Amino acid sequence: MGTWRVCTIADIGTVVGGATPSTKKAENYDRGTIAWITPKDLASFSGRFISCGERNITEIGLKSCSTQIMPEHTILFSSRAPIGYIAIASNEVCTNQGFKSVIPNENTDYMFLYYLLKYNKENIESLGSGTTFKEISGSTMRGIQVRVPESLDEQRAIASVLSAMDDKIEKNTKINDNLAA
Repeated sequence: MGTWRVCTIADIGTVVGGATPSTKKAENYDRGTIAWITPKDLASFSGRFISCGERNITEIGLKSCSTQIMPEHTILFSSRAPIGYIAIASNEVCTNQGFKSVIPNENTDYMFLYYLLKYNKENIESLGSGTTFKEISGSTMRGIQVRVPESLDEQRAIASVLSAMDDKIEKNTKINDNLAA
């Protein structure tokens, strides 16, 4: 096992919040082609990779608010209502304000980052604040300390083992769903 370092989420990726275009303006959603994810989309989601949510937004909707298009392999992490839903973007997506997503930097394997955030979910959740419901702010998310292998190859090796187990779980779930249908 190689060298591990203590760092923050901000050291291994860019934390990005989302936003919601006005729902009162049909032009923000009608015939939209931009994938837009909300925590509700992840509520019953059991896979790792997500490509779209219940609704898409339009280019007008995108420009009307502070949401931004994030690249494939961004790790989507819900930051409120509830904290800790997690998925990997399988294509470009944007999110509502219920996320503090992490775009991994060039020295961070996206799959390792997914498992790192999943492993640290309870710790992250414990850092939430607020009176109506708990929420993780962008600055809190950026400052969370984690331990990460310095070697990208080691990150990939760890992620590969964990991913192989999840591949089997997902395959068994599909088999079970087919049997139940």
